[in-house]
Amino acid sequence: MMEAYELRFLKSLSKQYPTIAAASTEIINLQAILNLPKSTEHFLTDLHGEYEQFNHVLKNGSGSVKKKIDEEFGNTLSEKDKRSLATLIYYPEEKLEIVQKEEDNIEDWYKITLHRLVQITKRVASKYTRSKVRKALPKDFAYIIEELITEKEEVQDKEGYYNEIIHTIIRIGSAPGFIIALSNLVQRLVIDHLHIIGDIYDRGPGPHVIMDTLRHYHSVDIQWGNHDIVWMGAAAGSLACIASVVRMSARYGNLSTLEEGYGINLIPLATFAMEQYADADCSAFAIKYNTDYNTKDLDLDTKMHKAISIIQFKLEGQIVKRRPEFEMDNRLFMETIDYDKKTVVIDGVTYDMKDVDFPTVDRDNPYALSLEEAEVMERLRQAFIRSDKLQKHVRFLFSKGSLYKVYNGNLLYHGCVPMDEEGNFKSVNVFGKEYAGKDLYDILDSYARKGYYSNQDYQEKKRGLDILWYIWAGPNSPVFGKDKMTTFERYFIDDKQAHVENKNSYYRLNDREDILNKILEEFGLDPAKGHIVNGHVPVELKKGQTPLRCGGKLLIIDGGFSKAYQGKTGIAGYTLVANSYGMRLVAHETFESTEAAIRKESDIFSDSIIVESYSKRIHVADTDIGTELKESIRQLEALLQAYREGLIIEKD
Repeated sequence: MMEAYELRFLKSLSKQYPTIAAASTEIINLQAILNLPKSTEHFLTDLHGEYEQFNHVLKNGSGSVKKKIDEEFGNTLSEKDKRSLATLIYYPEEKLEIVQKEEDNIEDWYKITLHRLVQITKRVASKYTRSKVRKALPKDFAYIIEELITEKEEVQDKEGYYNEIIHTIIRIGSAPGFIIALSNLVQRLVIDHLHIIGDIYDRGPGPHVIMDTLRHYHSVDIQWGNHDIVWMGAAAGSLACIASVVRMSARYGNLSTLEEGYGINLIPLATFAMEQYADADCSAFAIKYNTDYNTKDLDLDTKMHKAISIIQFKLEGQIVKRRPEFEMDNRLFMETIDYDKKTVVIDGVTYDMKDVDFPTVDRDNPYALSLEEAEVMERLRQAFIRSDKLQKHVRFLFSKGSLYKVYNGNLLYHGCVPMDEEGNFKSVNVFGKEYAGKDLYDILDSYARKGYYSNQDYQEKKRGLDILWYIWAGPNSPVFGKDKMTTFERYFIDDKQAHVENKNSYYRLNDREDILNKILEEFGLDPAKGHIVNGHVPVELKKGQTPLRCGGKLLIIDGGFSKAYQGKTGIAGYTLVANSYGMRLVAHETFESTEAAIRKESDIFSDSIIVESYSKRIHVADTDIGTELKESIRQLEALLQAYREGLIIEKD
C-alpha cells in the first residue's frame, strides 16, 4: 500500500510528467545518461590574485585541450600546427587578429581551421547528451554548430553537405565569429566542473578579476581558504578583518585592488596616515611591490601600511580580550612593550624591538583606538559593506563555497583537520561547547554565514563576525592550521625565533595511511576509494617534497601558483584533472604573460603525474550526479506504477 505522503509527492511530480509516455521518456533519457562516461573535473588552489596565469590554466584545462587535440589528430598534424590550434582555442579573438594580418590566403586558413575546430568539437562533445551540448551552444550560431557536429544519417553526400556549410560561413563573412564560438565551446566542454580549493585573494594583483571569471563559469564550487575568509569577514563588516585586508593590500603594493577593483575609498586612511605618521619611523613597513607598482606612491603607502597595521593589532587585541574561549591570550603582547628599553615580552621571552614609534597608542590602554582611528575604521567599514562588486563576489563565495566539500568520493578542503599529537581530532571550544573533526568544520561554517547574513540577532551577528576573524588567524582554525600568526613579530623583531609559526600536528601526521583513513571516514567516505585534495601549504619541489601522500590518497596541490611562493617551490603550481579514466596531477612552469602565450604559442604545463588509473572507465552512474539520477528514476518508476494502478490519472 502506497503511503499518503508518497502519493502526494507523486501527484506533484505528475505535473511535470503528466502522462505515462512523458514519464517513460524521461526514465529512458536518465538511464542513458547513467551510461555516459564521467565528465572531467578540474582542481585549482591558492590562486592568490594571479589572474593571468589562472585564466590561461582555465582556458587550457591544465593540458586537457592539448590532450584532446593529440587524441583527435595524432600524427596527422605537426606539433607546430597542434600548438597553433591550441592557442587559437585558448585566445580566439587575439589569435585571429594576428592571423588576419599575417596570413596570405585567409580563406584557405579559415577553411582548414573550421574543419579542425569542428573535428575537435565533435570529440569533446561526445561524452555529453545532445541536450546538454545544446544548452552550451552560443545562441548566435547554435543551429549551424549543431548541424556540423551531429551525424546526419539521412544525408547521402555527407562530406559535400558539411563542406557547403563551411564554404557559406566563409563566403558571407561569418568565419571569425564562428571560429570564436567554436573555440569557446571547446573550452566549455573540455572541463565540466571546476573546484577551487581556496585562497583566491591577496598577494597578486587581480583577485577581483578571478572572481568575475568564476561568477560566470558554468559549474564551480569553492572551498574557502584563510585569505578568502578574511575578505568575507571584511565584507561582512568585521573591523579586524577590514584592517587585515587593507594591511595586506598595502604590504604587497596592491591597494589598487581595493580602490580600482572594488571602488573602496582609501582617502580617509591616507589623510590620517599623513597627519599621524608624518614624522614616524616607517622603515619596518617596506612595500613588497611588483613591476606594475607606481613608486611615486611609495612614501604615502608606507605610512598607510604602518597606520593600518597598528590599528589591526589593536582590533585583534580587542577580540582576544572579549573572546577568552578563543584561548589566544598569548597574543596580548602590546601591553608588555617597554618603550624606554624598546623591548616586548611574547610567550615569556623578552625581545628587542626595531621600532616603538607608535604615535596613536595609549600606553595605559594599548588596544583602544584613538578617536581618529575609530573614525577611519568606520568610514572603511561603510566603504566595504557598500561596495556592490565586493558584496556580489562575497555572496558568490557563500553560495558556491564552504569550508569543505565531499564530491564524487573525494574530500576537498583548504588547510587541515586540526589534530593533537596522538592523531586525535582536536577538540575546540566554540562559545562554550566543544567541537572536533567534521563537527568543528560545520559549526565554524555555520557561524561564518551568521556573521555575514544575520541581521535579526545582533549577538549572533557579533559572534559570527568574530568567528570569521578566528577562522582567518585562530590557532585551531582548519584553514589556518598554525599555533599563531606572527605578523607583529615579523614587523618589529629581528630574532627569527619569534617568527616561528608551528603547524598543526596534521601536517606531521598526514603521511600516515591510518590518519588519512580516519579523516575520510569522519567525513563519510570510503577510505579504500576516497582521496583528500588539499591546498594551503606550498609543496617545495626543489627541496624534494612531493604533492602525493600515501600513494595518492592525499594530494597537496599548492605548488606556488602565486609568484610570491615560486622561489620556494621551484614551480608555478600544481593542478589536478580527474576524468573517466583516472586522476592526473599537472606541474606548471612559470607563466610569462598572456601576450607571450599568444605570440610564442607557448603553454605552461610541464609535467604530468598519473595519480590513479581506473581498471574500468568510470560512468555517470558511479558519480554523485548518478546517485541523484538513480533516485529520480526510482521516483518516476513509482509514478508509472501509480498511473497504471489508477492511483493517479493521466492528463491530456
